[in-house]
Amino acid sequence: MSSTFSDPRKQRMVAYVLLGAVTLIAIVSGLVIFNGAKATKQANTKASELATELTAAGLPAPDQQQIARALGSDGGAACSDPSNSLKRAMLYAGITNGAAGPGQRPVIGDSKIVQGQRLIIKVYCPDQLADFDKLVADLDFDDVIND
Repeated sequence: MSSTFSDPRKQRMVAYVLLGAVTLIAIVSGLVIFNGAKATKQANTKASELATELTAAGLPAPDQQQIARALGSDGGAACSDPSNSLKRAMLYAGITNGAAGPGQRPVIGDSKIVQGQRLIIKVYCPDQLADFDKLVADLDFDDVIND
């Protein structure tokens, strides 16, 4: 029996080798891309500053690496126009009684609700802090969170 390329067994072996090579290339490139998204030195510095600010304000601070991955070096989504209509609506939706639909009502929230966002803006995009302060200036806050 001669072993030619028309042999089904040889064809399967070639197909498996090629499939394995393509899979290996995909895995290696995925790992390279994933590791390329690690936090930079600047992101770590800002994350450390934010964690310090949060702790000083009496708020719980996530792990520094989590902050660096989520916000990067530029603040990510938190700094992309923090006072636009959609983000304003999301902020206002967070200061409600927790119901859904027609039962949802605004409430007097605790200032801690906006304190975290304000600190993110202060550290990552201080040029937008005045706009955010104007956005929340007309909201009523009180000490309503039980510690």
